[in-house]
Amino acid sequence: MPTAHPPAVSATLREVGLRDGLQSVTTIVGTADKCRWVDAAHAAGVREIEVGSMVPARLLPQLADTEAVLQHALRLPGLVASVLVPNLKGAQRALAAGAHAMIVPLSASHAHSLANLRKTPDEVVAEVARIRAARDASGNRAGSRTIIEGGVGTAFGCTLQGEVPEAEVLRLLQALLDAGADRVSLADTVGHADPARVSRLFDKALHRVGDRLRYAHFHDTRGMGLANAYAAWQAGVRGFDACLGGIGGCPHAPGASGNVATEDLAYMLERMGAHTGVQVPALLQLRRQLQQWLPGEPLHGSLWQAGVIRTRTEPAPAPNTAAACL
Repeated sequence: MPTAHPPAVSATLREVGLRDGLQSVTTIVGTADKCRWVDAAHAAGVREIEVGSMVPARLLPQLADTEAVLQHALRLPGLVASVLVPNLKGAQRALAAGAHAMIVPLSASHAHSLANLRKTPDEVVAEVARIRAARDASGNRAGSRTIIEGGVGTAFGCTLQGEVPEAEVLRLLQALLDAGADRVSLADTVGHADPARVSRLFDKALHRVGDRLRYAHFHDTRGMGLANAYAAWQAGVRGFDACLGGIGGCPHAPGASGNVATEDLAYMLERMGAHTGVQVPALLQLRRQLQQWLPGEPLHGSLWQAGVIRTRTEPAPAPNTAAACL
């Protein structure tokens, strides 16, 4: 009898370039080009996209058209469109616009929390409770209810504060869920993590909150982004944030440069046998388009330079003549 092969384990990639990527660059990408970005990512197999942030335009003019991009994304079949909401007012905008999910950022670092949101971590937890009440009072139907995600940032340390105790991170994860968040995520906002710490913290977090911990968010600031993602994968995480071209970072966290590149992470997971549903060559083509939308902005990542490893049965790709222009 032929040997039965175990089914591939699925991994979810959430593209965050339209929010975390663009918030850290000065270039204003037009709404039409943002919609083209959404369309191309969706065509490449990406099924979750964070399309922007519900913040005042005067604070982040790069994201002033979030509602318009969201309305475009909501028309694409099978796409989960999420937005970041810093407070109740932002959540009300997200609910009115019909977002599938809204992510409430909370920094485990008290110093970063005050710099970024002008609230302590526990004040953010209280805001989540108000957001949950508003969501439940808004008439969201059970089958199409806007998901509330509590995103715990600076989970591995912060350039403003230094170390963040693991016990505090775990406490805040539980507090967010107790306040009404449907799920939570952990982020290495400033690239302080290493694989050993990632393995330890995610193991404890998954033991504490189970599959309600849905996403890991890593920056490649010190070259350990993919190694950290692998450690999280080994711990049992199956959802990852990533940013096309490795752009992004928090304006309020010094040194928080460079998300893990979506194309690099998708390639690594697929090479490991995980099913992402993402077509990596299509992402690389979109990356080349991104460079045109962000002239003069540095893009990051490795795969675009080295190329995809082919099997012996695969045809050789056409020469990448566009690479000389990047």
